[in-house]
Amino acid sequence: MSWYYCLEHQKVEPEDGCPNAERMGPYESEAAAAHAMELAHKRNEAWDAEDDD
Repeated sequence: MSWYYCLEHQKVEPEDGCPNAERMGPYESEAAAAHAMELAHKRNEAWDAEDDD
């Protein structure tokens, strides 16, 4: 089963949730989906740091 983080409702949901355009994922676990925003923030910081080089 895949899990997603819904950007509209700001919560984790299973595959049969909101449309894909409104969510991040898929993630392998509910816990991973719960940290989607944190992971995205860390990735953005890393990409920004690469741009500075």
